[in-house]
Amino acid sequence: MLIKKMNVVIVCLLLFAFSTTTVAAVESDPYHDKVMDSGELVVGLSAGYAPYEFHATVNGKDTIVGFDISIAEKIAKDLGVKLRIVELNFDALLGALKTGKIDVIISGMSPTPERLKEVNFSHSYMEVEQKVLIRKKDQATFKSVDDFDQIKVGVQKQSTQEALAEKELIGSQLVSLAKGADVVLNLQNQKVDAAVLESVVAEAYASQDSSLLVSDIAFADGQKETAIAIPKEAPVLEAKINASIDQIISENLLPGYQKEANQLMFQSESFFKKYYSYFLKGTLTTILLALFGVLVGSVLGSLLAIMKLAKNIVLRGIANVYIEFVRGTPLLAQIFLVYFGSTVFGLELSAFTASCVALALNSGAYVAEIIRAGLNSVNKGQTEAARSLGMDSKQTLRFILFPQAVKNILPALGNEFVTIIKESSVVSVIGVSELMFQAGVVQGASFKPFLPILCISLIYFVLTFTLSRLIGLFEKKLALSD
Repeated sequence: MLIKKMNVVIVCLLLFAFSTTTVAAVESDPYHDKVMDSGELVVGLSAGYAPYEFHATVNGKDTIVGFDISIAEKIAKDLGVKLRIVELNFDALLGALKTGKIDVIISGMSPTPERLKEVNFSHSYMEVEQKVLIRKKDQATFKSVDDFDQIKVGVQKQSTQEALAEKELIGSQLVSLAKGADVVLNLQNQKVDAAVLESVVAEAYASQDSSLLVSDIAFADGQKETAIAIPKEAPVLEAKINASIDQIISENLLPGYQKEANQLMFQSESFFKKYYSYFLKGTLTTILLALFGVLVGSVLGSLLAIMKLAKNIVLRGIANVYIEFVRGTPLLAQIFLVYFGSTVFGLELSAFTASCVALALNSGAYVAEIIRAGLNSVNKGQTEAARSLGMDSKQTLRFILFPQAVKNILPALGNEFVTIIKESSVVSVIGVSELMFQAGVVQGASFKPFLPILCISLIYFVLTFTLSRLIGLFEKKLALSD
């Protein structure tokens, strides 16, 4: 009898221990711990998709707003942490989540079989219908999903709309673009004949452009749920986010969030008064990126040029491999390698820092070839004369060859500076607020896809033209010294 009682006690203790371990296991996960330890929830989004998320001037300050932001604020408040927004292109969001750059994605994203293989999704907080936006004059042409054979249809890259159009608009030629505003711009300028957008977004554009119309075309699978993307193996974080969403739905908070977003969408101010600060900020960021890229690139390029001209075969090999790799790969790929790849080495580089590093590394390879060509253009007699005066290799390079080479390579260096100014637009894909990025922001907030592009084109021209004239004046001064 005593043995039976002891067995019962032991079983009870084991069950208690097991249940305690199980509770502990579900009370913690590494992603939730990271949020709580840092005291902030990092939310990734693409803020060019009004009314979900977009830029607006609030109390004189550029602010990302929208009903997705209101949801994010609610979740952060429930978790007892601060909210931090990281803005990226839509097609870069999943990569940022999987590499730990962000904690969750709240950007009007719908669960799809492909996405579910990579991440988990919260409970749905909204169900939306997908619509086809067309030009009003084409209303009689497009009446059903069967009318799009060999028709160009604009969609946002890696979006639910892209998958839906591919599935149901049989025979259509999809044109996948980075932003919703780009899709509408192509429609307005007759580059595509239709655009697939969510109903709330399509209706907003149609309300601002009388030439556009939301068609009555119905998709068989047009109803899509919108949810929050969460890393896999994050049960505690997912449970707490679901609790916040359930409360939003049960208390019917979403209509209030949407009303607030709609009010911010259509503020009564002139275009330039409302958005000039965005262009100014973008211009300053572009100049900083170009300055850093060229200055650091020049130092790196000088070092690589010397290595490439060295007698040491190892130094020459390192310089050759680096230069050929950088010149043989796209700048966009290098930016992603630096931004996402840095996490592999435990480095948490901001988007701006990663962009500066990528531009400098890219510029260094081209500057190296420019400087090498400049050094080789100096008459060999100059080297012989320096040696006859007792100068060693370093002194010859520093005092004789480099000063003469600079005069020869100045036009090419100036051209590299101009190129960096223009190529810096690529860094917009990881959320750096340079000119091209700000144009996308204004497109999404103003529902004017063309005007922001025209504005930044003029700004780019002013920057590059002014720089070219300054370099020309400097060349003339150097020519006088001859």
